[in-house]
Amino acid sequence: MRLMRCGVLVAGLLAAGPAVAQQCLRPPERAAFDAAGLKTQLMIVALTCDVRERYNAFINRFRGELATHERALQGYFNRSFGGRGQQQHDDYITSLANNQSQSGLRDGTLFCQRHVALFDEVLGLPNGATLTNFAAARPMVQAMDVTPCAEPATRTAQARGAR
Repeated sequence: MRLMRCGVLVAGLLAAGPAVAQQCLRPPERAAFDAAGLKTQLMIVALTCDVRERYNAFINRFRGELATHERALQGYFNRSFGGRGQQQHDDYITSLANNQSQSGLRDGTLFCQRHVALFDEVLGLPNGATLTNFAAARPMVQAMDVTPCAEPATRTAQARGAR
């Protein structure tokens, strides 16, 4: 029942998915998208499974790393959308929560059984750098397609010449 309320609440917050242009991601932005996906997944688990104290522990433990990722994420949206960056960022976060909530609805009553242990994994990580790697390695439902930027040709040529 809690899962359905959470899904309905998140779905109600979403008017329509964000209209986002395809932009390439710099490495810190890629990490920020991964972290946002993990953070949102943990939020959905916390609300659905009534383990908010574990989510709060996650936020407190990784506050610095999460703040760094949030700045990089905002930088991406500002770079990509200029004056509309904040609105696009907000739309992305809302769509991300909705997409992940819908994924949870498909799991039905097994959702909490399958996902609460994610907190054990995350809270067992030794530091923020490992959080970034953990988020990057997880299959994550995203709200938009994101691709890394190609390395500049001069950097690639320099790297070849150094070999």
